[in-house]
Amino acid sequence: MLTAAGLLFRAAPVLTAQQSGQAGGNEARIEVTTELVLVNVVAHDKKGNLVRDLKKGDFTLFEDGKKQEISTFDFESVDELQTAGAAETTVSGVAGAGTLLRSGKQAAPSLDARDRRLILLFFDFSAMDPEQIDRSVDAAKKFVGTKMQPADLMALVSLATNMRVDLDFTDDKSKLLAALTAYSSGQGQGFENGSTGSVEGGAETSGAFSADDTDFNTFSADRKLLALQSLMQALGKLPQKKSLVYISNGITQSGADNQSALRAATAAAVKANVSIYSLDVRGLQAFPPGGEAQSASLHGQSAYSGAAVLNDLNNNAASQDTLATLSSDTGGKAFFDSNDFGAVFSQVQKDSSAYYVLGFTSNNPMKDGKFRRLKVQVNRADLKLDFRSGYYAGRDFEHLNRADREQQLEDELDAQLPRVDVPLYAGAAYFRQDDSHYYLAVSLVIPGSQIPFVTEKEKDNATIDIIGEALGGGKFRVGQLRDTVKLAVETARQVRRKNVQYNTGFVLAPGSYHLKFVIRENQTGRMGSYETDVQIPDLRKTPLKMSSVVLSSLRAPVTGKKKGANPLVRDQMELVPNITHVFAPDQHLYLQYEVYDAAKGKNPAPAAAQNPNGGENGAAKDAPAAKPPKDSIRVFTSIEFLQGATKIYESKPVVANEVTAPDRKAVVFQIDLPLLALRPGLYLCQVNVIDDVAGSFSFPRFPLMIREPVPAAPTNAAD
Repeated sequence: MLTAAGLLFRAAPVLTAQQSGQAGGNEARIEVTTELVLVNVVAHDKKGNLVRDLKKGDFTLFEDGKKQEISTFDFESVDELQTAGAAETTVSGVAGAGTLLRSGKQAAPSLDARDRRLILLFFDFSAMDPEQIDRSVDAAKKFVGTKMQPADLMALVSLATNMRVDLDFTDDKSKLLAALTAYSSGQGQGFENGSTGSVEGGAETSGAFSADDTDFNTFSADRKLLALQSLMQALGKLPQKKSLVYISNGITQSGADNQSALRAATAAAVKANVSIYSLDVRGLQAFPPGGEAQSASLHGQSAYSGAAVLNDLNNNAASQDTLATLSSDTGGKAFFDSNDFGAVFSQVQKDSSAYYVLGFTSNNPMKDGKFRRLKVQVNRADLKLDFRSGYYAGRDFEHLNRADREQQLEDELDAQLPRVDVPLYAGAAYFRQDDSHYYLAVSLVIPGSQIPFVTEKEKDNATIDIIGEALGGGKFRVGQLRDTVKLAVETARQVRRKNVQYNTGFVLAPGSYHLKFVIRENQTGRMGSYETDVQIPDLRKTPLKMSSVVLSSLRAPVTGKKKGANPLVRDQMELVPNITHVFAPDQHLYLQYEVYDAAKGKNPAPAAAQNPNGGENGAAKDAPAAKPPKDSIRVFTSIEFLQGATKIYESKPVVANEVTAPDRKAVVFQIDLPLLALRPGLYLCQVNVIDDVAGSFSFPRFPLMIREPVPAAPTNAAD
């Protein structure tokens, strides 16, 4: 549960390091950005034979018509049997957690795939009928049994109700055949495209309601393309060329709605050096007037005018168009309108038997994400070259669209190593709402010097994106945060000398939690992250039921409508936590903490009751002691400052005789201590809390620093 949060400014020094509780604090995150673009080139002579004797100087490469310098050159030959290793040897075995095709958080096992042919068979069963499934599986089994070579490493992936890695890369034919045999004609789940809502030429359903499936068709196409994209990302762990045989019965796009998913899948394939070979398992089809036998009759005159046949042809061509785009843009080939499914496997072997790898760094520095066309020429006129038509350039933060920016935050939230481009610090404190719910107040602090501002409308403006989560037991998300903070100040110089603090909170049950937050400033796209473990105790098992102690140097008026019960907001004033515990000598130290379910006693000893919300402003010394009511509580508290074993300062005790927050059965203490009497230095602040009736007590301690006063800037005598 997320509550509303406010943005506040507070003067405090910048920490030199994040808290020790931050996960990954001892780990370094090194990012290496490479601009090298790889192009696989297959050269054939006039007779169709592979050409193997070309050198780097024989090639000329162009990007969008501009000549590029070839910086790397390599030749891969995988059709020699002696390079394949021992036959019937499993490289990585049956897919499991952490294998090459898994995108899990474990490190992928190493695989020496040089001079090996990597083939991935991707069966898209989501819209196949039983006959198509059997035909595609039989073709794959025939290839494995008769044409698979020792140099081939194959993997199997299927998509039905979900995507599954059925077998990781191996050259063990028995395991491949066993995995293929496990596929059944019931794998298909009927996710084919439905009606688009037209009446003329629409199917006759005997008056039954037929929904418009346009939105579902868009989702179905995106689902297939996203599955391909995730596979590309997994295959990117291997630098060699990979061939993916995509076996399906077509992908039908819904206008421009699926273009972003198609572009992402193509870009991921090019980046991972994967060529997609598309196979339409429908094979050679005939479209009889009125539709096939399993199709319902059509409305109107379309069945008698040839419009139905034309519509079937158009739909079939549209479903093949996406497959053709995937193949041509990644350097593969598409196989349509043929009942010989073995041709695709032969083509894969032929294209990946011997090929050249050209690498270049583009002389176009723009990271606009646009498609750049490639052209490769050779100085021999009798050769034919096969290569992919182009690639999508990378995109910097300026060119990311809204969806990509959101995905960037989500990806960083799932990342294992922290981002430190922008320093980020956090603190948390818990307060009980009832026996099973606690409010966890969280404060995020960003040094103002790290936030770039732009001047607009006579003000300096900046925006910060914040995303976060609370994981119960380190696994399950029990709280989440997503917000965009807009800053508008008179002068950015004020902010650069201060910190920007964002306060929020979660309502959680007692237990262990892992908190992680990611922030991004939206001028340059720099990011920072912070994560730590927190423990919310079950106060029912403690002698003195007490909340966290919050130290602060600022109380700010509440602006806007607050959602949820934030214990740090009282009387329209919000206590701003100081998570650094660093104060200036001229500041006040504000402390807030709560005691729950204080014990009640009969006529406890009278004492000079003082206001727990007013600090040391208690009753006068000569005033008569107020006799507490019958069956009242009696809770003492005071503040001490220690340096080593020496007590430097102790406040007068504050006594509470009544519950100040009856809805939470809480005694709320708000202490105000001026710091002028203390010298600059490092102290240990001890909070003494005693329940006099129950005889229970607690003495939490916190390090606290009072810094040297900042010298005043010299004034000009002429002023």
